[in-house]
Amino acid sequence: MRSSFFCIDAHTCGNPVRLVAGGGPLLPHVPVAERRDIFVRDHDWVRRALMFEPRGHDIMSGAIIYPAYREDCDFAVLFIEVSGCLPMCGAGTIGVVTSAIEEGLVKPRTPGRVSIETPAGRVDVTYEEKDGFVDSVRLYNVPSYLHEADVEVHVPGMGRLRVDISYGGNYYAVVEPQPNWSGLDGMTAADIVGFSQRLRDALAETCDPVHPQDERIRGVHHAIWCDRPTSDRSDGRCAVFYGEKAIDRSPGGTGTSARMAQLHAKGRLEVGAAFRHESLIGTVFAGKVEADAEIGAYRGILPSVGGWARVIGHNTIFVDERDPLAHGFQMR
Repeated sequence: MRSSFFCIDAHTCGNPVRLVAGGGPLLPHVPVAERRDIFVRDHDWVRRALMFEPRGHDIMSGAIIYPAYREDCDFAVLFIEVSGCLPMCGAGTIGVVTSAIEEGLVKPRTPGRVSIETPAGRVDVTYEEKDGFVDSVRLYNVPSYLHEADVEVHVPGMGRLRVDISYGGNYYAVVEPQPNWSGLDGMTAADIVGFSQRLRDALAETCDPVHPQDERIRGVHHAIWCDRPTSDRSDGRCAVFYGEKAIDRSPGGTGTSARMAQLHAKGRLEVGAAFRHESLIGTVFAGKVEADAEIGAYRGILPSVGGWARVIGHNTIFVDERDPLAHGFQMR
């Protein structure tokens, strides 16, 4: 048996976004958070086949569009990547909106604006279009907050670190320069991956954050290493780690949201302030603290993140059951 998937490949500020426009599994018409549970339980082979080698790679990310369950949303999205089926993905949202609008997959109720049903909640998006192409996208992300500050953890090979656990659609360990980590300068990609893996393993023994409004969202699966900017066109620089070996080529949409929530909670970023966030490859997301927010018993922010994406091609992918590597693999 051979399954066929039609995909629109794009990248958001350098990070790949593969939009599955055809061939995704049929799912019941229920809230997308419930569809995520069904997908993970019954159809995760689709994610592995499309994200892992030989059809993907260690930093592959993507999404599948579905009809919205919520009446106030234009469509629903499941975010898939090497690390799993995520509640939310900022770079993925920018790539999905760009691809869907340019390729005619979605007809917004209001030109220049869409609302997306994600497993993390409703995400409103505005975009600027010129000559049939989407020039830029701004997503108004889910409420974000600092879950726990100054968590001390021992990371083998680095020593004791103090990190903040912050939520921006996914939970992040936020690391800033300190005595046992001087910053990103001099760190190779392999260094970032190795230390991130050890940091996540160490945190798993002591820290298990649970979203106050959705217990299905839990655990620290991402890390964001933060440093000073390299130029006056940005306010901060970062390396976002996810999956087993992935470093986000963009500044990370949920990562930028988590970073702004952390800075705001510590009195370093006011409501209304902008935060231009630089990636390892020099691309920039334009973040902004739009407003205060309440997330259960926590105080947080409503963040927005602006960026751009470019469609790079159409891709028809076959998954053939005769292929011993049909469902993908990942080198350890």
